[in-house]
Amino acid sequence: MLLREIHHRVKNNMQIISSLLNLQSEHVKDKEALDVFKESQNRVRSMAMIHETLYRSKDLLSIDFRKYIESLVSGLFVSYGIDPKLIKIQINVEDVLLNIDTAIPCGLFINELLTNSLKHAFPHGREGKISIDLHSVDDRFIFTINDNGIGFPEDLDFKNTDTLGLQLVNHLVNQVDGTIELDRSHGIKFTIVFKELEYEKRI
Repeated sequence: MLLREIHHRVKNNMQIISSLLNLQSEHVKDKEALDVFKESQNRVRSMAMIHETLYRSKDLLSIDFRKYIESLVSGLFVSYGIDPKLIKIQINVEDVLLNIDTAIPCGLFINELLTNSLKHAFPHGREGKISIDLHSVDDRFIFTINDNGIGFPEDLDFKNTDTLGLQLVNHLVNQVDGTIELDRSHGIKFTIVFKELEYEKRI
């Protein structure tokens, strides 16, 4: 009961931070600065959802990542005002359970990559499709996100860029002892292979 209450309070505090960022953003006129506020708000929300999911879980140890991804996608569509009739999303995720140490960095890199697709892949009301896949092979997990949008500039090296979002993705993938590959042949497709972090049981 104590651990549930802790996760619940952490989630509430993160929601307060998210709300404060939202209130502050109402006084920001510069579009670039406003985007920074919104992206920070979504990052905080993605972590808050982990604690909310744990609070509602049966064992307080594992997170149903399929439900988490579905909630994350829904929240980002609302945050960026995406019309689901224009951008279709397909989620193919196994019944994957992850511990909190793995779920938080994974939730954050999924948030960054999906945000990138929603913001940049389909300019000027262009229609498109995004697919998200997650499945396990032996002791590893394979995550892919693919959009059929306009793609990256040819000269962009996603592993060596000034873009904060992609810098975060690379750092977070390293955090879960993973690898990341980019396929530019049809839009953008990122493939991340990672494993669940192990730690001593806390309860």
